[in-house]
Amino acid sequence: MNLSFSAIEDLSARIESVRAEHAARFPGPAAGRQPVHTVYVPADRFSRSTPAEFGAEALRLLNTHTPGDGSFGGAFGLDPELAGTVRQRVAAKLASEPVEDVRIDFEDGYGTRPDAEEDGHVAQVVEAVATAYEAKTLPHYWGLRVKSFSDGGHERAMRTLDVFLTALRDRLGRLPGGFTITFPKIISAEQVALFTEYLDGLEEALGLPSGILRFEVQIETPGSVIDADGRSALRAIADAGQGRITAAHFGVFDYTAALGLPPQEQRLDHPACDFARHLMQVTLAGTGIRLSDGSSNVVPRNDGPDEVNQTWAVHAAHVRHSLTHGFYQGWDLHPAHLPSRYAAVYAFHLDGVDSVIGRVRAWHEQAASGSGVLDEPATIRALTGRLRRAVDCGALDESVLPPAD
Repeated sequence: MNLSFSAIEDLSARIESVRAEHAARFPGPAAGRQPVHTVYVPADRFSRSTPAEFGAEALRLLNTHTPGDGSFGGAFGLDPELAGTVRQRVAAKLASEPVEDVRIDFEDGYGTRPDAEEDGHVAQVVEAVATAYEAKTLPHYWGLRVKSFSDGGHERAMRTLDVFLTALRDRLGRLPGGFTITFPKIISAEQVALFTEYLDGLEEALGLPSGILRFEVQIETPGSVIDADGRSALRAIADAGQGRITAAHFGVFDYTAALGLPPQEQRLDHPACDFARHLMQVTLAGTGIRLSDGSSNVVPRNDGPDEVNQTWAVHAAHVRHSLTHGFYQGWDLHPAHLPSRYAAVYAFHLDGVDSVIGRVRAWHEQAASGSGVLDEPATIRALTGRLRRAVDCGALDESVLPPAD
């Protein structure tokens, strides 16, 4: 070597420092299961049986309007060879785990009410959560959306969360797993820093383990995408959460309204939304913060086939749009959204899955034997991730996954 040992040693140390700094800021994707949706339910309408009721109503709509494989495939635009398998698995999902993640909403879906009324609904929600937990019917992920710090609701948000957690601790003696807080309408990273500071104090006051209160941020204002200085705001928001942020959820309607789009163009698949989502992807890739898309606001006005099928067509198209852009989670607001959510998600995972399984298995077999393979390791990780998501949501059986390394 032409360079001296000391020169190489100095460069190596600096290279390792760069690697370590990058690893600290970009630790990689989050481990564990990601839900395919978050179902929003206004706090005054939530009960211990709400998830089961959503599933029962969704299954009724499915059986009423798509009683066979042909009608099901036609409703969701599926390949006839795939329709029967997807329908069978969607029906099973609706019967067993219709809601993977529920958010009990004290914000837009609930509105502004007198303190005494909201306090009463907090108590009602505590009892509903506690009884669902004891009956083992609480969804795998669950939580609250509190009011925004951007519109004067900050004191009510802090009061609701404090009263809820205190009462639940007293009722159960613990905080059930899977709990997440949704923090909406962020306009600056400073708001996230203040919310994080509040959670630090709340944990100490309640005797909770430090860092147990995790939250997701809603990216639904222009200021949460591009800051006041014209830079991307997302990295500062992520840093302000000090490791507590689990996900970033895109808010379609507040965002498009703030941009001045006309009402008929305030939709999930508008190009303006694609810009924001792509910026979220680029900024948050590798941080461990998951991404979720927003909602469709189309719901059936009645049980008529025209209304239901129109809702399904629009919602399924929006779900497919999210999936093709790498957003594997979204919001659902109505029981009618569940059949179209799972139909689109399952079809996405099952379409061409035999080829995916074959490629992953071939890569592992050839890698073990030492022979060359054409697929890059990054490609195999992506394909394996696709299979993992399919298994987690019920589209595929665990047997399709390659052996653990």
